[in-house]
Amino acid sequence: MDYTLRMFVCICIAIAVGVQNGAAITSCPELEGVQVYPDAVACDKFFLCINGTLTFETCPNGLLFDGLGEVTHYCRYEWQVDCGDRKERALPISTEFCPWLYGIFPITPTCNTQFYKCAEGEAFITDCEPGLAYDDRIHACNWPDLLDCNSEQVVGFSCPKKPKGLPARFYPHPRYPHTDCTRYITCVNNVHPRLISCGHGMGFNPDTLGCEELKHLPGCQPLL
Repeated sequence: MDYTLRMFVCICIAIAVGVQNGAAITSCPELEGVQVYPDAVACDKFFLCINGTLTFETCPNGLLFDGLGEVTHYCRYEWQVDCGDRKERALPISTEFCPWLYGIFPITPTCNTQFYKCAEGEAFITDCEPGLAYDDRIHACNWPDLLDCNSEQVVGFSCPKKPKGLPARFYPHPRYPHTDCTRYITCVNNVHPRLISCGHGMGFNPDTLGCEELKHLPGCQPLL
C-alpha cells in the first residue's frame, strides 16, 4: 500500500473513531503518519496528529471539518458537511462581498450568471457555464428556467411558437443550432430555451441536429 493510500485510510479510520468516541483527544494514538479527529462539540474544530505530535486546529471561517479537505486543510463548505451533534461553530467574519471568509455566495438576489467564490475574505467573481445562472439553493449554477430568470435573456434565444422542419422532429423539445458549434439549443416543452453542450471532443451537426465527433465536422471550430 503506497503512502498516499495509507494516509487516506488512516484519516478515514481516525474520523470514524473520533465520532464514535465523542471525546477530546489528549494524545496521538498513532506515532507515525497523519490522523485527524473531530472535536466532540464544535464542527469547525478538529485534532491533528502528525507523526505523534498533537495540535488542536480550527477550520478557516466559513468552513467545517469532515476530514476530506476539498477546500482547504481537511475542511469543506458548510453545506457539504454533516455535523451530527457537533453544533458549535465560530461566528461569521465578513468582508465587503463575503458573509464568511470562505464560501460561495450570490452577487444579486436573483438571476445572475456570475457568483462570488470567497477565499480568505477575498471575493472572486466566477462565471457560470454559458446558458446557466447561479442557484443559491444548491450553491452552483442551474438552468435559468428552474430559477426566477428569463431564460431567453440568459440563453439569448427565443423559442419559435411553431417549430418547422427538422427541429419539429424533436417536439416537444425542438432543437436549434447555436453560434458555438459545440453546443445547441433545446426548447423544453417548446417554451424554455436551454443551451446544451455536446461534450468534450464533440460538435453539433446542423444537418442532423445531433452531436458528432469533431473529426466528422471539419467546419466546426470550438470557441475558446
